Amino acid sequence: MNKFKYVLFSTLALALMALPAMAQAGAADNESTVASSKALAAGLGFGLAAGLAALAQGLVGSRAAEGAARNPGAASTVQTIMIIALALIESLVLFALVIVFAVLR
Repeated sequence: MNKFKYVLFSTLALALMALPAMAQAGAADNESTVASSKALAAGLGFGLAAGLAALAQGLVGSRAAEGAARNPGAASTVQTIMIIALALIESLVLFALVIVFAVLR
């Protein structure tokens, strides 16, 4: 078993050392690849941020409605806290959008 580990790790090391030999040559092709990868990463990242923010806003709204239903006397306080929480969540999404525009620039 010990010998198998040595063979496995030495093969893995040789395979990882060979990766730079397979690198692309040519600056023009590399620039287009980097630009398309940046656009894909920015789009996926912003989509993930917007989707998770939508889930968070839904949870905030449902918990606020539940809290107001349980204690109607504190409904105005719960609503104020809910609006602040929704504004903070939305500001994070807008910040993610600014980062996307900065990355794609």
